[in-house]
Amino acid sequence: MIGFGQDIGIDLGTATVIAYVKGKGIVLREPSVVAVDNNTGNVLAVGQEARRMLGRTPGNIVATRPLKDGVISNYTVTEKMLKHFINKVCGKFLFAPRIMICIPSLVTEVEKKAVIDAASQAGARKVYLIEEPIAAAIGAGLDISKPCGNMIVDIGGGTTDVAVISLGGSVVSTSIKVAGDKFDEAIVKYIKKKHNIIIGERTAEDLKVNIGCVYPKIQDMELDVRGRDLSTGLPKTITVHSSEMLEALMEPALLIVDAVHSVLEKTPPELIADISDRGIYITGGGGLVDGLDKLLQEKTGINVMIAQDAVSCVALGTGKALDNLDVLEGRKK
Repeated sequence: MIGFGQDIGIDLGTATVIAYVKGKGIVLREPSVVAVDNNTGNVLAVGQEARRMLGRTPGNIVATRPLKDGVISNYTVTEKMLKHFINKVCGKFLFAPRIMICIPSLVTEVEKKAVIDAASQAGARKVYLIEEPIAAAIGAGLDISKPCGNMIVDIGGGTTDVAVISLGGSVVSTSIKVAGDKFDEAIVKYIKKKHNIIIGERTAEDLKVNIGCVYPKIQDMELDVRGRDLSTGLPKTITVHSSEMLEALMEPALLIVDAVHSVLEKTPPELIADISDRGIYITGGGGLVDGLDKLLQEKTGINVMIAQDAVSCVALGTGKALDNLDVLEGRKK
């Protein structure tokens, strides 16, 4: 297949990379994991295949996530990962694609430049950046061009972006490094402290997805997990309950609630009135932890909704923003 100067929207997430191609919708959804052979520097696997290697590789092979807390922590590996995904999406292209990538709302100029350089080196003809909350709002189907306030809480893998958006831009925003990954870390810590057992990241993620909650469940659920007993050093299976998950996840969840609070405190009164009418929208995979909407609603007193297809909102919004590239180009001239 020969891509003919395609436009691609990429949600370059800490946990997942999602790509959107104009006219086709979402064409790629892979974990942002790369396996590299340290001896040769060659990339052995990218995405799903590399994720399976996390925590299971011999000494010379390292499976890493090149993005940390929403920004590039390993430039070379990020560039190789982007190149792999762009080639996978475009095949052999005649013209290099125009790419729009979303970034957390409070990244520095240096971090922005790293994203632009990595995408250009990976084969983009032109790179545009869009802030995550704005992309999420567009993807959630909100009309952000009108002069009324919308509040978006985009909870990804590495960062949570909270923004009040009006007239196509964010009026007040904040970005904290507490999101899906911190939930996983909190579970690992809790299981170690309470059960004296070490579990891996992937097991923690399974617990979060299957029985994790940040608001009391009506029915307590349970899941068996395997880990290494710290006292004997041997494998051990334990049963974990959702009530324990509530205890483990409460701290990071309340940090997200505080971030929402601080943005609401700085929001102009007219927009606050709009938000209390329209509610708060949660987007991003990290926002799917059971009960997060209820917790936020209880703490703010504002109606909270989880956007449809929350995981893909940012990528969809990035894709829709591509349709207005010509408008953007015109505005920048």
